[in-house]
Amino acid sequence: MQTVMLKAKLHRACVTHSELDYDGSCAIDGNLLDTSGIREYEQIQIYNVSNGERFTTYAIRAEAGSRIISVNGAAAHKAAVGDRVIICAYASYSDVELLLHHPKLLYLDAGNVVVRTANTIPVQAA
Repeated sequence: MQTVMLKAKLHRACVTHSELDYDGSCAIDGNLLDTSGIREYEQIQIYNVSNGERFTTYAIRAEAGSRIISVNGAAAHKAAVGDRVIICAYASYSDVELLLHHPKLLYLDAGNVVVRTANTIPVQAA
């Protein structure tokens, strides 16, 4: 059996561009892609913390070191420059793979600089 699990997360990335007249997708700084393990053209989910929108698209590579998070095409209607978003990638894992699975979690500041990394999310207390 395969189980779909969180593979990687860019937590509270800041949208730097919202380009309606672009081919589509979400351009992400190449360094963030490499560090998170998200691949170019991989399906991603975007959760807009600023307005509650949730949508699916795919990742494309922006210039490494640019700190770009650009929501493009039709999705540009769902995110404005300055919005904070959570970008997640998921993958299917076998029961054996799950024994060693830990997601790559990158926590970003308002300038899209990684301020912390983790591979677990703390237990939510009551």
